[in-house]
Amino acid sequence: MNPTHIEHLGIAVTSLEEAMPFFEFLTGQKCYSIEEVADQKVKTAFFKVGEVKIELLEATSPESSIAKFIEKNGGRGGVHHVAFNVESVEEALKEAEAAGIQLIDKCPRPGAEHLMIAFLHPKSTKGILTELCEQPK
Repeated sequence: MNPTHIEHLGIAVTSLEEAMPFFEFLTGQKCYSIEEVADQKVKTAFFKVGEVKIELLEATSPESSIAKFIEKNGGRGGVHHVAFNVESVEEALKEAEAAGIQLIDKCPRPGAEHLMIAFLHPKSTKGILTELCEQPK
């Protein structure tokens, strides 16, 4: 799989508007991008810390995985996933499946910031929801 770096840490929040001031204070940076990813039913806000990004995730629907995560977490947000940059998400998924890792996504799909993404199931990744990301070419 050979990830090149941690692409971002995904943090579920109940409200971007309420969470952003803290992360602006913490990082010393303004949010550089807010976007909605309709098919994932989330709105995202990004901050940069060195080469790593922090992605805040707010649910736009009660059916979203973020809403369900927050509900399971007692109504609070928290670290939702760790994302690794790989050269090819498609190849990384093949390698992961061959190694017996349970896939959430069988093939790459569009994510925030024009990345192609796919998730590995936490049951196979020591309890950590793991995202694979491929930079746009």
